[in-house]
Amino acid sequence: MDVQPKPKETEKRRWIYPLIRKGQLYNWRSRISYAYLALFFAGPFIRIGGQPLLLLNFVDRQFVILGQVFWPQDIFLFVLASLVFIVCVVLFTIAYGRIFCGWVCPQTIFMEMYFRKIEQWIEGDANKQKKLDAGTWTTNKILKKAIKHILFLLFSFLIANTFLAYIIGSVALIKIITESVQLHWAGFFSIWVFTLIFYIIYSRIRELVCTVICPYGRLQGVMLDKDTLVVAYDEIRGEPRGKLNKSTDTLQPKGDCVDCGLCVQVCPTGIDIRQGTQMECVNCTACIDVCNDVMAKIHKPPELIGFYSENMIRNRQRPTFTTRMMGYSVIIAVMMTVLCYFIFSRADMDLTIMRSAGMLYQKQTGGLISNIYNAEVINKSSTVRSILISPADSAVKVKYIQQPGKINAGSSVKTVFFLLIRASDIHAPKTEIKINLLFNNKIIQTVSTTFVGPPND
Repeated sequence: MDVQPKPKETEKRRWIYPLIRKGQLYNWRSRISYAYLALFFAGPFIRIGGQPLLLLNFVDRQFVILGQVFWPQDIFLFVLASLVFIVCVVLFTIAYGRIFCGWVCPQTIFMEMYFRKIEQWIEGDANKQKKLDAGTWTTNKILKKAIKHILFLLFSFLIANTFLAYIIGSVALIKIITESVQLHWAGFFSIWVFTLIFYIIYSRIRELVCTVICPYGRLQGVMLDKDTLVVAYDEIRGEPRGKLNKSTDTLQPKGDCVDCGLCVQVCPTGIDIRQGTQMECVNCTACIDVCNDVMAKIHKPPELIGFYSENMIRNRQRPTFTTRMMGYSVIIAVMMTVLCYFIFSRADMDLTIMRSAGMLYQKQTGGLISNIYNAEVINKSSTVRSILISPADSAVKVKYIQQPGKINAGSSVKTVFFLLIRASDIHAPKTEIKINLLFNNKIIQTVSTTFVGPPND
């Protein structure tokens, strides 16, 4: 599917005043945005097994996802998750287009469903906003602008605090709020930096985040094809366009599009969907709602603008859940299931044992044979733990040279020890030994190593 680039503008930035027209899809987006808002602000305070729902602490290199704690030692999971994410983004975009941007992306949700509504509530609809901006600075204009930007700052402040809580944790955020600024000047400064960033994004930058800054919109052009489901205009049905002849209540000429221009007026990125798929389109479906409303008024079938692929329009097919979409969805579900399995089956402690390189067995008093081993124990939990290394076979004894002791959360310790076996119990040059890692007298991991000794003939 060819993605049409937007013509370059030689003048300064054109400010967009999108109309807000409610429809079935808009109401669904509103419900999703309310659920998103509740989850976003409650997320840092939700606990699963004593851990936050989500924590991305890059400073302390601690990450918590769905109550599962991850440390730098879990780098393989990060790499796996990154690969799964990239593949899922590509497959999802190929099948469903850029619907993520219009329905789930935080930028779109906050801008269109909150900041835009605040603006309309204070300044009126798009036409009133345009007239207000073009007019002189009266007391009424100053008052409305001041109230709007104060509310923008307050909402940006709330977003900034919540955003910081996902980085440093809700407990640390509460300390910053309740304790003296001198004790937390870095956190206090960070809150206001984030506040200003969000305020500038939602008050000035706005749709440029989607059309210029975000790389996903530009990558979309190489990921879409003729079978990708996107928000599209059915030009075969709509063309040639014609204004409605009020005297006869018919279209002149016969296309269903009455060229009312409402699809352009409601677009938050200011494009004309009738010019084809464009990288600026975020699939917000505002044009679908307003066009369906127009079609109902002129007694024409809905979905002149709808979710279509290019082949659906050309071959006059109705939108369906195709075999390819089903296949990609299954692949995405399988990959996410595998990733979740690795995440939730991951042990919160990890033991690695290696027999000292270049060392042979040693004969000890009492008819014992010993091997020396180096071990490392990683504590991936969020608490300090005392552990014990014990052979699974009671005939094998362990003698520490360096005790492991306590292990702090997210840390590791190294230990050195001997394993001792009676010479009479050794029947081969190499014997497999199983070692248990115990915490609170419970076996949490078992690893195998090799014991070298003289065979007992």
